[in-house]
Amino acid sequence: MSARPPLPGAAVAALACPVCGGPLASAADAAVLRCPAGHSFDRARQGHVTLLPPGHRPPSGDSAEMVADRMAFLAAGHYAGVSAALADAVLQGDGAPPEVLLDLGGGTGQHLAAVLALAPGAVGVVLDSSPYAARRAARAHPRAMAVVADTWARLPVRDGAVDRALVVFAPRNGAEIARVLHPAGRLVVVTPAPDHLGELVGPLGLLTVDPDKRARLAASLEPHLVPESTTSRQERLRLDRAAVATLVGMGPHARHLSRDDLATRLGALTEPVGVTVAVHVATYRRAG
Repeated sequence: MSARPPLPGAAVAALACPVCGGPLASAADAAVLRCPAGHSFDRARQGHVTLLPPGHRPPSGDSAEMVADRMAFLAAGHYAGVSAALADAVLQGDGAPPEVLLDLGGGTGQHLAAVLALAPGAVGVVLDSSPYAARRAARAHPRAMAVVADTWARLPVRDGAVDRALVVFAPRNGAEIARVLHPAGRLVVVTPAPDHLGELVGPLGLLTVDPDKRARLAASLEPHLVPESTTSRQERLRLDRAAVATLVGMGPHARHLSRDDLATRLGALTEPVGVTVAVHVATYRRAG
């Protein structure tokens, strides 16, 4: 008997073979995904599955250290407000509640898990290029599964199979998102506002948020998707230095700042550190 827990059937049904595009099904022991043409993909013992065409390597994803920091920071609840704003946008509307959620660049799956907790009839798929993140995402929620994939290439997802696509602080491929969305589906994107983490930029030498980021977001999605609504959320956190270290370590700043430099700069901060969390939450639908 397999030690791997079963995969949510509706989530597997949304996936497509990365070789031929055919539908995938889970073996009885939940250890393999296989398409009718016979292409098979083993499920790792940690629970995730890799869906890449032969010879294809995804872009480098988050390292093990970045993933550990992300787990620690999000588990402490510091971004619970961001998850709540995401869930509000995903679940709003008078139509039928979404049944299949796709979290693109979803990392450890904690944001998706927060949405699934409020959507008892839904299942979710996390796609991420980092196997370290996928190992954690595979255990994020019993109605979710994790897939290692290249979100810049053709997604291993069937046409029109997704009710809601989620993108939180991650890149997005407008053409592919439009392809996998159901005609009545929606994309929800969370991006940092210009003042996000603003108090840390100077003292810690962090990357700044591009003031034209919203315009670039629109350009990356159009003409495949068109905007429906945008909301903003802002709150102020009070963090100790250890929490600030994990916040910096879990994101792109970690690639530009050594841990020794970060420790030195953190030592100059007075605790608790006031940090602004400011995001835009935008909803899009398919064009046409």
